[in-house]
Amino acid sequence: MADLTQEEWADQLQEDTNSFLLDVRTPEEMEEGFIPGAVNIDIYLGQEFLDEVGKLDKGKNYYVYCRSGNRSGQACAIMNSLGFANAYNLMGGFNEWEGEVAEE
Repeated sequence: MADLTQEEWADQLQEDTNSFLLDVRTPEEMEEGFIPGAVNIDIYLGQEFLDEVGKLDKGKNYYVYCRSGNRSGQACAIMNSLGFANAYNLMGGFNEWEGEVAEE
């Protein structure tokens, strides 16, 4: 797992042709907006989160974010323990995101 600054995370994501954007916030938080292209799997779902993450391609590079960076850090650690080699946490989370935002 790597904690990346907003700028590092955005730059690396933009350059990465093997990326997967993962939003681990709640559906209610998603309604406030999200980073375009993100797939939502709520970390608060517990076992269901583990089940859904377990279905993902371990060969991809995962760019993970939540509201502030705490839950996404936990998600990255969980993913690493499940055999995902590359999971990048967005420090500061969506609260500090200055890039493009999509609405549902």
